[in-house]
Amino acid sequence: MIRMLICEDQALVRAGYVTIFNAQPDMAVVGEAADGEEAVAKARELRPDVVVMDIRMPRLDGIEATRQLAGPAASDPMKILVVTTFNVDQYVYEALKAGASGFLLKDAPPPELVDGVRTVARGESLLSPAVTRALIGRFADRIRPAAEPVTALTAREREVAVLIAEGLSNAEIAERLVIGAETVKTYVSRILTKLDLRDRVQIVVLAYRSGLVSV
Repeated sequence: MIRMLICEDQALVRAGYVTIFNAQPDMAVVGEAADGEEAVAKARELRPDVVVMDIRMPRLDGIEATRQLAGPAASDPMKILVVTTFNVDQYVYEALKAGASGFLLKDAPPPELVDGVRTVARGESLLSPAVTRALIGRFADRIRPAAEPVTALTAREREVAVLIAEGLSNAEIAERLVIGAETVKTYVSRILTKLDLRDRVQIVVLAYRSGLVSV
C-alpha cells in the first residue's frame, strides 16, 4: 500500500486528488495539508511513501517545503512528486533542484497521475520529457551559472547522460546505443555515484547546467 500525503491549498483540487488516489487498490491518502508549513509538519509526523506537492501555497511555498523534506539537509529524504501549471513553470527547476523526484502538470489525466505516484513510490524519477526540456531550456540562463564535475564521466557515460536529459528511457537508450538494458542501468548507476546525484531528475538538471545538453 502506497501511503500518501496531499499538499494543495485549493480544497476542491485536494478533494479530487483524495478521491482519485483512495479509489486505487494500492493507495491510501493518510493526510492532507493546505499550506507549506502544514505540509512539512504532517510529512514529518506521518512519514508517507509519497508526498504530492503543489508549488504555490500559503505561508511556505512548495519549493521550500520540498527542500526541507527532500533537500541536501534532509537526514531521511522523502519522495516528492511536484504538481505544477505552466503559469508557474519558472519554479520547476528550483523544485527539482530542491529534491523533488519529478513533476506532473496539474491537468494530467487521472491515470497518468496515478502512474506517476507509483513510479515515484518505486524510487524512480518521473519526468515528462518534452515538458522538462521546454521548462529547463527556457530558463537555461539561470541554471547554468557554474561548471559541474562532468569531467569525471567517461565518453560513454556522458553520452548516456545526454540521452537521459533528452527524455529517453533505459530501453530506448539501449536501442539507440545498441547495448543491453542492464548495461544502461550500470552506466546510470555509475553516473549517479560519480557525480553524487540521487536520481535521473538530477542528471537532467546537471546536463543542462554543465552544457552537456544545448538549448
